Amino acid sequence: MISLRPLTRDTEGSAAIEFALIAPVFLMMLLGVFQVGIWLQSYNAMRGAVADTARQVAVEYQTANKLTNAQISNTGLAVATTSPYLLKESRIEVNVDEPTAQTFAGARELNLTLTYQLPTFLDFAGISGPSLTYSRAMFVTEE
Repeated sequence: MISLRPLTRDTEGSAAIEFALIAPVFLMMLLGVFQVGIWLQSYNAMRGAVADTARQVAVEYQTANKLTNAQISNTGLAVATTSPYLLKESRIEVNVDEPTAQTFAGARELNLTLTYQLPTFLDFAGISGPSLTYSRAMFVTEE
């Protein structure tokens, strides 16, 4: 009969087995950290793009250049897809609408909303990331 006692004391290869058990968990955690970082960068890019669009619209209105909602939407799309934001145009939706009740007399209130489909590491498998929406009110003078 073969004795199994020598095998119970043999520790060769135990590091490889431990690594094989821990590596998938570690890699998933690492990819999760990268994914959250990409999403945070996208969120910050959205906020910056909306702020820059609002700033450009305010300047245009100050120079007596009245923009339509479609022009404001196109400006927002152009700002979001160029440097420094570089969001993908196919994932962006920009909407400009006016609330039914205006807050201030003599000013036109507009809501600029940017929706972005967040990228994931699983895009290659057809699994899409969540959508993120950022909205900001803009006030421009009515003369």
